[in-house]
Amino acid sequence: MNIHVDDAPITTGLFIDGKSRPATGERTYDIFNPARPEELVGHAAAASKSDVNDAVQAAHNAFPAWAALSYDERADYLSRIAEHLVANEEDVASRSRLFCREHGKILKETLLEMSRLGDRFQLTASYADRLAKDEELSGPPFDTIITRQPRGVAALIVPWNWPLSILGAKLPQALMAGNTVVVKPSHNSALAPALTLEKMAKMLPPGVLNVLTGSASEIGDPLVSHPLVRFVNFTGSVDVGRHVMSVAAQNLTPVTLELGGNDAAIICADAKLDPGAFMRMYMGAFMSSGQICMALKRLYVHKSRYDDVVAGLTTVCNKMVVGDGLLADTNMGPVNNAKQHRTIRGIIEQARAAGSDIQELGQIADQNLYDNGYFQRPTLALNPDPGLDIVREEQFGPALPILPFESEDDAVAMANDSRFGLCSSVWTPDYDRAVALARRLEAGYTYLNAHGPAAQDSRGPFGGFKDSGIGRNLGYEGVIQFQGHHSISGPPGTLC
Repeated sequence: MNIHVDDAPITTGLFIDGKSRPATGERTYDIFNPARPEELVGHAAAASKSDVNDAVQAAHNAFPAWAALSYDERADYLSRIAEHLVANEEDVASRSRLFCREHGKILKETLLEMSRLGDRFQLTASYADRLAKDEELSGPPFDTIITRQPRGVAALIVPWNWPLSILGAKLPQALMAGNTVVVKPSHNSALAPALTLEKMAKMLPPGVLNVLTGSASEIGDPLVSHPLVRFVNFTGSVDVGRHVMSVAAQNLTPVTLELGGNDAAIICADAKLDPGAFMRMYMGAFMSSGQICMALKRLYVHKSRYDDVVAGLTTVCNKMVVGDGLLADTNMGPVNNAKQHRTIRGIIEQARAAGSDIQELGQIADQNLYDNGYFQRPTLALNPDPGLDIVREEQFGPALPILPFESEDDAVAMANDSRFGLCSSVWTPDYDRAVALARRLEAGYTYLNAHGPAAQDSRGPFGGFKDSGIGRNLGYEGVIQFQGHHSISGPPGTLC
């Protein structure tokens, strides 16, 4: 691999009250390339509890002036941020390359995530007129205006898998609602997100957007439990989400939790199974090495089409090249970190030991690289026992169980037999039937004849049921999450 000049290790800092600064004591931690675990990508600032307090206090001080702006004025800030993020193509390419090296996902995906972040800022800015309209109730008995107001300082906690896209689902919404913000990116993917957040923060008044990087074990609880934090929006695992909710409850701080998913897809007997459909299934399951909350994670196929689906997906998977995400021929990069790599390997080996037909597919670009990095080929588990972890739990890696069903009632029952309820998909050319089936699925979002990020409409609210979380991100509703309703009443004939 050719080493670029910009591949030298970098150091990122915190951003608090309009200024970039090191963490207390100039502490940092190292981030390595998951494709080449011996390769140091950079050093991220390791914030302390003192830094958390500084960031929250800065946001609290900036809140009154920011909240006093009109929706149009805040929308103008968001639009200018969106333009600024992509104004310098060389800068976008450099941050995307850095993102690829610290995360592992292929360069095409990092470029996509980096270049389209601004789209969600522009979309959120477009809600200004709608947000500015109060609801009016005429008397008797009273005239009442139902309006909304921002909550205050919002803490946004972002995971490592799609940090910029997930930021775009909550950051512009929090700002548009009138809140000031403290963002904590994941410990495992902090460099490119920190640089990108700093670019945004410099476009805003000091204190409106503050950035903390570091260990969740050290700064997570101090941030969530801080008495000046008035709302917490967390995306991550179920276990950590429960902990966040319990810590926030100490101050009765409301939360939005977007947690795990074990998304089911139902392939009906009349599904159109052409190369395009198989590629959409592949992308739904294996994009970003399967490390997406909304990824297709359980594939239920009508028994009459089971062999066709297995053959079609096998063909697509075998064309994929697994390797370093920076290389042009690579279709799938490594899993992000050693812990997740062990988890996905354990799930696969459990299924294999139980007698499941495990198909590890795809092409290995460099066997030595594969053996030493956190790689896993795209893997299909054919008709595994439904009680195995590969079916019951969120794999969060490139492994997909495929199970047959006899009736659509059976398929719905199997899809709903999960503690998760994030996303789902239905595959049939009969859209009336597709919608009818979708309405029976216990999921916050259902895709038709596709699945995952490529099928996501950012205008719609996103979130889940059951263990998949509380509340919604994205869309107009995602802005409302960051506000509280305020009713104003007077005698009939005085307000409306």
